[in-house]
Amino acid sequence: MKFNSIITLVAALACLVTGAFGQIQAGRAIQISVSGVPGEEKGRIDAIYPVSESGMINMPFIGQVRASGLRAEQLAAILEQRFRAAEIYTSPTFQVIDSSAKSIEEKVVTIGGQVRKTGPVPFNRNLTLYQAIQNAGGPTEFGSMHRVKLYRNGKQTEYDLTEGEAMNILLESGDTIEVPQKNAFGR
Repeated sequence: MKFNSIITLVAALACLVTGAFGQIQAGRAIQISVSGVPGEEKGRIDAIYPVSESGMINMPFIGQVRASGLRAEQLAAILEQRFRAAEIYTSPTFQVIDSSAKSIEEKVVTIGGQVRKTGPVPFNRNLTLYQAIQNAGGPTEFGSMHRVKLYRNGKQTEYDLTEGEAMNILLESGDTIEVPQKNAFGR
């Protein structure tokens, strides 16, 4: 009888440990990529995202999404549902790779759109919106500095970085920046 109890206990602990290792953890990195969207949109989403200590990731267009405690496939399904519900993409397919071995030691801001190097940029105190874009190689020849979007805490704000005042907007760790394509008027 004792032997059966020990085996049952060991099996239960194995299930708990296996489940915990398969979950996304706060303070770690996850890689997210999307397919089923236009090519230029893919560059705005595909990146490595830090999972904050509160367990959240900051996604372009939809803001904060809880990631910790979920398995990679669960988070992918939630992202697909949130982007469809917000009517941003009609048939996205997300892939989430949990890089649990990677600890996020430095804070970052994520830059996408028409910049020379999309993805995370190291964050430091006093980093401005303009400096972050320059750290990403600056805008491409198609990038518009007139309508730069800053996503913070699920809210979007648009700035004209050709105006001196807007160049000095201070960033916060976890912000997402999008440099849009120029419109027909070159703006």
